[in-house]
Amino acid sequence: MKTKLSHPIFKIISECADEINVQAFVIGGWVRDLLLNRPCKDIDIVAIGSGIELAENVAKKLGNKFHVNVFKNFGTAQIVYEDYDIEFVGARKESYRTESRKPIVENGTLEDDQNRRDFTINALAISLNSKTYGDLLDPFDGIKDMELKTIRTPLDPNITYSDDPLRMMRAIRFATQLNYKIEEASIDSIKKNKERIKIISKERITDELNKIILSPTPSIGFKLLFDTGILHYIFPEMVALQGVEIKNGKSHKDNFYHTLEVLDNICKTTDDLWLRWSAILHDIAKPPTKRFEEEHGWTFHGHEDKGSRMVPKIFADLKLPLNEKMKYVQKMVLLHLRPIVLAKNEVTDSAVRRLLFEAGNDIDDLMKLCEADITSKNEYKVQKYLKNFELVRKKLKEVEEKDNIRNWQPPISGEEIMKAFNIGAGREVGIIKNAIREAILDGIIKNDYQEAYIFMKKEGEKLGLKTNS
Repeated sequence: MKTKLSHPIFKIISECADEINVQAFVIGGWVRDLLLNRPCKDIDIVAIGSGIELAENVAKKLGNKFHVNVFKNFGTAQIVYEDYDIEFVGARKESYRTESRKPIVENGTLEDDQNRRDFTINALAISLNSKTYGDLLDPFDGIKDMELKTIRTPLDPNITYSDDPLRMMRAIRFATQLNYKIEEASIDSIKKNKERIKIISKERITDELNKIILSPTPSIGFKLLFDTGILHYIFPEMVALQGVEIKNGKSHKDNFYHTLEVLDNICKTTDDLWLRWSAILHDIAKPPTKRFEEEHGWTFHGHEDKGSRMVPKIFADLKLPLNEKMKYVQKMVLLHLRPIVLAKNEVTDSAVRRLLFEAGNDIDDLMKLCEADITSKNEYKVQKYLKNFELVRKKLKEVEEKDNIRNWQPPISGEEIMKAFNIGAGREVGIIKNAIREAILDGIIKNDYQEAYIFMKKEGEKLGLKTNS
């Protein structure tokens, strides 16, 4: 089967391969995505011989401005051309030890190289030499698996997944991204080898997890991770959400599957990884806060507060960034019930001011999260909530335009309070500052310096303080 390679870089690689008498092939993900009509910026070139020598010749032909990054320990070389990342490697065969996913590597044939690939759809290769240019080599029926929308390993799945357990995560990631099914033998093998995921670094696991989260329907991946048992090793806090308990005829919803619904819902409105993580973690503290009350049934009081306090440990365990991204997720988890409460009750200016003050510029993201959190099967209930959220959005806009509260700081600073009453830093400053903030948020005084100053003097007098003037 002939394949059309339209990009000029392949003709350049072809000429260089012929000049140094080396067989060269484009292989793996780029070929797969070409056939699936998906964009791909990573090009893997396999040479039967030295990949580094081929890369150096290609760079020379492209001109002096193209630099070759050589990684001698791995026998690879890299060229960045236009917006493509091109990696050159010599064909190799691999063998593994049980305690490590790092293989023992030897020079090999194209067949050896294709045998070591994780899935049939990633073992496709296209010849680049002039005599066979464009010939597609498909030794494991990868094309057929594409037609069947199936993830299958080229060799025995037990060997493939045991050798490199990260491939279990990759199988689930590809199934999620492409909406493919994983063949039964592979599913059985992943269940059998699930414990071996423990030898993989957290960084590599989380990289695959984030790719699942960024796919169009992440629930596909999370259900596979759960059903195969891998999630129990990599993210036990999420597994704890699963299950329904019944007491005195009263039950609660399955918070694991509810969370997946919320995640899929939010993916319709945002590609932002951290807002998607907020959806995953919004109810993460429901298991530790679950209580049964005779009058109310099952309750999860304070799960938003406890959940926000669980975020740093989860981020640290998964090697996610412990920076402003983490703080953003914490804020989303902490505030995720607030708009829902507003939507249930009469929307007061005071409640809206407080929400704007606490959410700041993330208010729009918070509203997206809350709307995604509506997973009732009762269509009337869903429409009612959505209608109420529209009222909340309208009120947010009105109050923001009127009071300018978003990212607001009170008009009187602590330094001004100390100067006005001729006092040092201490408890009284905090009391007065909080009183001013609360008065503005409650609408007792306007967000105005003059009104705040007069109010400050009165609050100081209550504490027995006198101003200098």
